[in-house]
Amino acid sequence: MVEYGVSVLKKLLFIFLLLTSLLFGSDLKTEQRIYNLIIHTLLPNKEDIKVWGDSLHNKELLNTIPNVRFASSPQDADFLLVSKKPLQDPQGIIFVTDFNLLQKMKKSAVGGFFWQKGRPNILFLRKNLQKKSIQLPESMQDYIEDEI
Repeated sequence: MVEYGVSVLKKLLFIFLLLTSLLFGSDLKTEQRIYNLIIHTLLPNKEDIKVWGDSLHNKELLNTIPNVRFASSPQDADFLLVSKKPLQDPQGIIFVTDFNLLQKMKKSAVGGFFWQKGRPNILFLRKNLQKKSIQLPESMQDYIEDEI
């Protein structure tokens, strides 16, 4: 009887781990698709986009996006994906992965993508889009905010 209980627990644990990995894998693929859309929307005429990320996770996200290659420094990048701390005077388009960081970088970041309560949230800041002369398509107008 005890062996049967252990066997059932092992099966339940396996199922739990499998479902967890599928869910997290799904989140990663979802994020990759979203960043693909964001990068190509923000830089529509660029054939070879240089990106920079400040974390291993950000680099994994950007690694699968077509027409993207990694820049060695933030100053050399067209698109910067920032998660950790504000950057000082980069030239490229800054996009953040945390709402609090977006608030800290609201004068330089064009927007952010972050998860809240298990849901993806995309936010663009109108003033910074205008500074960079970026016009979003009609399908993304609902994500533009004047203030945060």
